[in-house]
Amino acid sequence: MLVTSRHWQVFETFKLHFERTANELAEQERDPALVGLTVSKRQFERWYGGEVKTRPYPALCRVLEAMFRYPVDVLLSPADDSGATPDASPRLRLVMPTQPTSPSLELTGEERGFDGVEFTSSLGPGDSAGRDTLERQVAMAARRAFRFSAMAEGSSIGPETLDELQQEVRRLSAAYPRLPLATLLGDLVEVQDLSFHLLEHGRVRPTQARELYLLSAVTSGMLAKASHDLGDPRSAMMQARTAYVCGDNADHHAMRAWVRGLQSLIAYWDGRHQEASKYAALGTSQAQGVTGTSAVWLSCLHARAGAALGDMATVRESLTQAERARDAATADDLDEFGGIMTFPVPRQLYYAADATAWLSDAPEAEQQAEAAVAAYRQADPEDWAFGDQAGAHTDLALARVHVGTLDGVDEALRPVLDLPTEQRINGIVASVRQVHTALRDPRWLTTPEARTAREEIEAFTAAPVAALPR
Repeated sequence: MLVTSRHWQVFETFKLHFERTANELAEQERDPALVGLTVSKRQFERWYGGEVKTRPYPALCRVLEAMFRYPVDVLLSPADDSGATPDASPRLRLVMPTQPTSPSLELTGEERGFDGVEFTSSLGPGDSAGRDTLERQVAMAARRAFRFSAMAEGSSIGPETLDELQQEVRRLSAAYPRLPLATLLGDLVEVQDLSFHLLEHGRVRPTQARELYLLSAVTSGMLAKASHDLGDPRSAMMQARTAYVCGDNADHHAMRAWVRGLQSLIAYWDGRHQEASKYAALGTSQAQGVTGTSAVWLSCLHARAGAALGDMATVRESLTQAERARDAATADDLDEFGGIMTFPVPRQLYYAADATAWLSDAPEAEQQAEAAVAAYRQADPEDWAFGDQAGAHTDLALARVHVGTLDGVDEALRPVLDLPTEQRINGIVASVRQVHTALRDPRWLTTPEARTAREEIEAFTAAPVAALPR
């Protein structure tokens, strides 16, 4: 509504104002991270069309709030039907129901619903707890209906159930890199349980069985990643092995290779770098004939494991192989799931930065990390991942420490240290600890900047996502 009132609904016009505001804000706040910050056309269209499901990255929020002088939660919320400018006390105010399963609602004035039922609303800026509760209730009811329909179709698996299950797995796959784990874990567990139930108890035709096994493999892979993100490598490997068995039963070549990549990732962050290299090499051998981006991922995983082992030749060779695989890649059915099941260019740049960051004498490490940070700053929403973006920032901080200067280390690390607890997954915490280790070098021990950074890192790592109640 505000964009239309200012006649900025043409993308090029909006982009011009956005970039100008970003540069002005960078100068005012002396924050070089905002210099040159821009927005993609697809991102603008989603903001303008009200298709935003999650809050944008903090830097984008700061620019939007500077442009319009309203909190981002107000800017991205439904506009008043009257067309009036949003104010500090919007017309709607939601009252939390005392019993979650029996919401009591009231409408003010003309906002009376059917049957004369009234409810009071109170949705002010930043006060979305009531609406979130109602949305959760509706989502829970939808999932209950889905489970009922799956059971109601009897022992034979119907097309509606299979289609709905596939859509749910696609939703979760696309959402996994962008949303905190706590918002997805319950749904992942339920979908895996349902797919297993259908395979164990349903009368399934061969083509349906293959599809169910593939969906079970993808879901188990996501739960393996969830266990890893919570710092539980043992459970992660158990889920990954289940994912491999399901992919094997689906006779899905790309899925088998993808799971090997997942096992490499789990082993890498658990400090078992030789095992990580083995799984990456095994996946690469299984990826012969795979056209999707899994092949790119496996080469990057091999490079990263090689870097941890100090094998510079493997790093160079694997990163070159990743470039060749990227040039030859065409999207396959795993890429079509999106999110965690695909390997976009920004993520490839992050892995290259992660590999070179291990090597203290690699002259291109800082340049690689800067490229990764820039790529995530400008990434389309479907390619964005908060964990990988944080990893790119820690790689940049690490590269700057390795070149012998603390200039720019806090700037690189600040977006990571500002992450809320629910996003402090295992990989991010481990990456930040690498910076802490580098800052314990004797040359930095008495430097005030290094001491402050170490203290902040220690506070950050003391509250990982695994510490949240579940």
